[in-house]
Order: sequence, then C-alpha cells, then structure tokens
Amino acid sequence: MFALFRLNYHNQFYAAYPDNEQLNQVKKLWLDALASFPTAQVLRGAKHTIETSEYLPTLNKMLECCHQSLRDYGLPDARRAYLEACRAGTPKSAQAWSHAAVYLAGRDADWFFLANNTENLTWPVFRDRYREYCGRIMAGEMLEVPAPEALPAQEHRVSSREQALAELKKIKEKLV
Repeated sequence: MFALFRLNYHNQFYAAYPDNEQLNQVKKLWLDALASFPTAQVLRGAKHTIETSEYLPTLNKMLECCHQSLRDYGLPDARRAYLEACRAGTPKSAQAWSHAAVYLAGRDADWFFLANNTENLTWPVFRDRYREYCGRIMAGEMLEVPAPEALPAQEHRVSSREQALAELKKIKEKLV
C-alpha cells in the first residue's frame, strides 16, 4: 500500500514522510488501525483512493475506503459481523444472516466457543475467520449458508380405542 502511495503521490509522500523512522511509525499506526480488514480489501481501498483523489490519503480516509469496499460486497464490517454471530439464535443456519460470510465465520470459530468464552478470546478468532471469508468473496467466490437440517420424519401410529383406553387406565393407576 505504501509503495503504491509512494509511486502515485511521489512529492506528497516524501513531504509527509521525510525519513524512514517517521515512515515506520506511520506504518505501525496504520497496521494497527487496518488490522481488522483483509489484505485484499486494504489494497482495494488504496487503489480506490489513488483513482479518486489527487491527495495522499489520511488514515481516516483509508478506513472509509476499506469500509466502503465491504459495503460494495454487501458485507458488514468485522465488528458488526461479530456481534451478529454472537447474538444469533438457534438453529444458526435458519437465521436471517446479513451475509453468508458472517454465518460461516461463526461456524468456523465454533458457536460453542463464541457463546462460552470472553470477547478478548473470541473476537480475534472470529475476526480472522471473517477476514478469510471476506477475502474469498472479494476474489469472486460465492458463499451460501447451508439449509437447516430437516427433522426426522415421525411415524404416526393410530391406536385402537381399546389400546387408548388401556393406556389411559395405566396412567390413572400411576396417579392414584
């Protein structure tokens, strides 16, 4: 991303980052801020910025571009997806998911794990799975939530009148 910026915003880039020490500090800051986005999404946001702006982007502008690229694919941001997965009812595959990637990331992170551990443990696991699915979607893969499993067919036995009366008699004897 910074190589793209250096090539496209040459003079602005060197004016903003005159030495390697400052550039390394900025890279660390940006890395922390953009960590929840898949690499492909960050690069897509950088390319979008280059195509639409004459000026070197700020971190805030890059965050906006990354969020916009998620919306272009119908994906919620990682935090919203995490909350959706954690709050989903059962059966999971029967819920109305905002996107199949949310369901699949929750499934891969393990529903039991998400429901029974603290956020500081579950968030990084879910975020990593979600980022993987976002990257796959941006690469053109189509994802689907599997259909919920059907309940097993139940046999309907019709008892004769005599059998029903006998069963009723047994129940009355137990109650008395």
